[in-house]
Amino acid sequence: MSENTRLVWNEVAPQGAKALFGIHHYITTGTDLPHELIHLVFLRVSQINGCAHCIDLHTRDLLKTMQFEKVALVPVWAEVPHLFPDQYRAALAWAEEVTLVSETRASDEAYAAASAAFTPKDLVDLTIAIAAMNAFNRLGAPFRLPVMAKA
Repeated sequence: MSENTRLVWNEVAPQGAKALFGIHHYITTGTDLPHELIHLVFLRVSQINGCAHCIDLHTRDLLKTMQFEKVALVPVWAEVPHLFPDQYRAALAWAEEVTLVSETRASDEAYAAASAAFTPKDLVDLTIAIAAMNAFNRLGAPFRLPVMAKA
């Protein structure tokens, strides 16, 4: 099935889109989280969920501030700890834990590690960012939002 045969979710439900984009706006303008860290988490969550549109979009966002070599290794970040600062690694670990919550149950160990790396407000904001990206992925993937990448 081609991408053109599925609904454009934000056109069909503009009020729902407005609400979800409101959360995105809060994350990107109303928190103290570094923009690079936000886009890093958005990319990792999207990779886990297999949303092509979001992977394409957030790879492009991240490449504005991060070297290609690092972006290429985001799926295996734990194997290259020297490439990412401690707080970024904590954010990536928490993003995986929360995205896979049905499997991980957001373990006490993961929570302790995330809590050690972030202030309480930043940890809540990070978790909101992770939850929002999961929501976007659950719209982008099933409705096959297009990618910017061309052959």
